[in-house]
Amino acid sequence: MTRIKICGITNVEDATIAIDYGTDAIGFVFAESKRKVSKEKVRDIVHKLPPFVTLVGLFVNETAKNIEDICKYCGLNTIQLHGNEPPDFLRDLKQFKIIKAFRIKNEEDIGQVQNYQADALLLDGYAENQRGGTGTTFDWKIVGKAKTSIPIIIAGGLTHINVSEAIHISKPYGVDVSSGVEMRPGKKDKHLIRKFIDTVKG
Repeated sequence: MTRIKICGITNVEDATIAIDYGTDAIGFVFAESKRKVSKEKVRDIVHKLPPFVTLVGLFVNETAKNIEDICKYCGLNTIQLHGNEPPDFLRDLKQFKIIKAFRIKNEEDIGQVQNYQADALLLDGYAENQRGGTGTTFDWKIVGKAKTSIPIIIAGGLTHINVSEAIHISKPYGVDVSSGVEMRPGKKDKHLIRKFIDTVKG
C-alpha cells in the first residue's frame, strides 16, 4: 500500500480531516513559505491529534540544534530536510526519522540521492526559489533510475487526477501532496483531500 503524506498543514481542522480520511503522515513547514507555521501553533495542533500518525517537520538549511529543539518542543517524530544539507549533516539528527528531499529537474539530478543515508528520500518537482509546495511535476520515469534501496516518496504537482499514473510509473513507497489538495496556500480543501486519499488507496 502506497503511503500518503499531506504537507503544508497550518491548522487543526485540516490536520484532523486529513487523519480522519486516512493519511499516514502530516507535514508542517518551518521554512520561509506561504505555508510556514510557528512552533507554538504546531505544538497546539499536535496536542489535539490522535496517536499513531507520523508528524513531520519540514526544514530548509536550518541548524541541527534548532531542528532538534523545535521537534522536541512540538512533539514531532520525523524531519524532512528540503535544503542543501550535506550527507554528514543527517548524522547529527539520528534520534529522528529523516526524509531527505531533492528537487528534480532532469535525469542528471537523480544521481545525488545515492550519497545520502536517510530513512526515506523525497523526489520533488523543481521550481526556482521555492522548495516544496511548488505544484510542479517531474518525469516520474526518472525514479526507476535512482540507485538506492532506501524508500522513495514522490511529490510535486500531484493531484487526485494524476496520482494514479504517478504511482503506476514510479512505484514509490509514498506520495506527498500539498498544493494539490488546497483551496489556497495554507488552507486545505477537504473534498480534494478525500479524493486524493481515496484515489491512492483505491
